[in-house]
Amino acid sequence: MIKLSKLAAGLPRRAACALVLACLVCPAASAEAGGPPLRAAVDAVILPLMARYDIPGMAVAVTLDGHAQVFDYGLASRQAGTPVGAATLFEIGSVSKTLTATLATYAQATGRLSLSDHPGRYVARLKGRPIDQATLLHLATYTAGGLPLQFPDDVADDDAAAIDWLAAWKADAKPGTEREYSNPSLGLLGHVTGLALKAGFAQSLEQQLLPRLGMRSTHVHVPAAALADYAWGYRDGKPVHFRPGPFSEETYGIRTTAADLIRFVQANIDPGALEPPLRDAVAATHVGYFRVGAMVQGLGWEQYAWPLSREALLGGNAAEMIEQANAVLPVLRDEPASPRLFDKTGSTGGFGAYVAFVPSRRIGVVMLANRNYPIPARVEAGYRILDELAVSPQPLDGKP
Repeated sequence: MIKLSKLAAGLPRRAACALVLACLVCPAASAEAGGPPLRAAVDAVILPLMARYDIPGMAVAVTLDGHAQVFDYGLASRQAGTPVGAATLFEIGSVSKTLTATLATYAQATGRLSLSDHPGRYVARLKGRPIDQATLLHLATYTAGGLPLQFPDDVADDDAAAIDWLAAWKADAKPGTEREYSNPSLGLLGHVTGLALKAGFAQSLEQQLLPRLGMRSTHVHVPAAALADYAWGYRDGKPVHFRPGPFSEETYGIRTTAADLIRFVQANIDPGALEPPLRDAVAATHVGYFRVGAMVQGLGWEQYAWPLSREALLGGNAAEMIEQANAVLPVLRDEPASPRLFDKTGSTGGFGAYVAFVPSRRIGVVMLANRNYPIPARVEAGYRILDELAVSPQPLDGKP
């Protein structure tokens, strides 16, 4: 049993109160699910994390051998005193990119596009422009030639303005030689995919992909009936929701529950139960294309040889991997397959997310928080939880 007095000792009063409250409202999961040792292990990671970074609320989901459980902590809204619950929606930031990539590979699996196509095939305004030297695969792997992390501030929040900016963009490198993490890059992939599916991005995702994945509580546009479940994020002490920007729907605009997201993780761990086009689409996102140090860039997901050290995982998620261009080496198709860990971080102004899973061990973790806390802290917490799952002697008995 974790003693609150020990965890809260020496903490600021506000942080200590948040820790105690987290313990009181935690957990929706039963004490038997996964056994007390695993539950205590997750608490031992999450409760000090919340206290240290003054995180109002979190939902943490784990899966082990096809069985999942969700643990809820703290508050979805401090001003209303609403606890995090099974229906609480969190902004997942760039974890949205994994679903965008899956929609693109689904479009490919159903014959609507090919990742070897160039964007000018779908967007006439881009045909013959420098951006058209890149393929959709380059857009999906951030290797189009130097697209920046964000659109400039003066680009309006509409597709036409984003396309105009991309039409005027000049490359810094040859496609396929450098990886520069980029919202415009993945955003254009999502935009093109929506055009190829002839329904636009949001409608294609919500009507063609999410229902097939069983993700009924995942939204690009939160319906009125679910607004009460939409958690508030916190930034500088104020409640916030994300501000839309160019291609925000495609890159950081999805809201979901921990239960839905762990369901998506389970589909990635074992896609064999999915219908053939979707099964092929999920498998396609696991193909690695470009290597930067220990990290291999796939489609949406980043991946590492498993097992790996904590330091290697932190290095692959370091600031320079997000903020700088890095030379890449192509992954050879005849490289022998090995166990891999897949992960993705995501942030908005008031939310922080982390997802990681190891298909060969059938383990995974989802961590959703309504504060944008440091990425290294998320990665280290996720690593510790996966480590516990990897040595757990018994499966969980719950389902998301």
